[in-house]
Amino acid sequence: MLLSQMNFPTDRPLIMGILNITPDSFADGGKFESFDSALHRGLEMISEGVDIIDVGGESTRPGSHRISTDEELRRVLPVIEALAAKGAVISIDTKRAITARQAVESGALIVNDVSAGLSDPDMFGVVAALGCPYIAMHTRGESADMQVRAVYDDVVAEVINELGERARASLAAGILPENLILDPGIGFAKESEHNWEILNHLDAFKAIGYPILIGASRKRFLGKLVGSEKTDERESATIALTTLLAKAGVWGVRVHSVKPHRDAVEVARSMK
Repeated sequence: MLLSQMNFPTDRPLIMGILNITPDSFADGGKFESFDSALHRGLEMISEGVDIIDVGGESTRPGSHRISTDEELRRVLPVIEALAAKGAVISIDTKRAITARQAVESGALIVNDVSAGLSDPDMFGVVAALGCPYIAMHTRGESADMQVRAVYDDVVAEVINELGERARASLAAGILPENLILDPGIGFAKESEHNWEILNHLDAFKAIGYPILIGASRKRFLGKLVGSEKTDERESATIALTTLLAKAGVWGVRVHSVKPHRDAVEVARSMK
């Protein structure tokens, strides 16, 4: 299905709700690890007006290590099937082509790849064959070592260049331009000052010509700003950022809670 056929609102950012079916994700690891808890959380998101539920079975926090394909599939497929049956729009958060394919076959409509095809050379071809929307995110290296690669002379120019290279490679592999969404990768191979520099130059990323997704929810750079080591205490800063991102005209925000961010978007939309 083409992105344009999904009937998403066009007058506000989409709310992509994070559903981590993992024991070790940085903000909510273990909370939704079981099928029942994950399904309950997904249904709760639907009731709160989520636009997309982003289901992931493998943590990508800094320092995390890969799990097996079988384990990733075991975690995500039953939840995707159950939530898709309830009418939810599901994106699969994965770096593996085989997981992307099986997730879409199970009801997911969007592939969200935080490696932009660098972790699996088969990813672009599989997504092109599936004909589904694809989110390509900027990072460097794998989660276990990405932070040592956070070295930039001009982070905005370098991220735009590197993300642009991945976009061109995805199109060359057959992914349709109207199905491509870009994510500058806040917190991935980036220090706090890099994240703020990117957020302060979103117009440069929008000028690439593709919808922009921002995933900054409860991340360390917000905790550093407000002086909190606890991820839950970064939620108010995340909501404030969502309000500003809505005014900046991004395509979507990837967040841990739903209703507060829907409310923030409505406030931003009402301020002319």
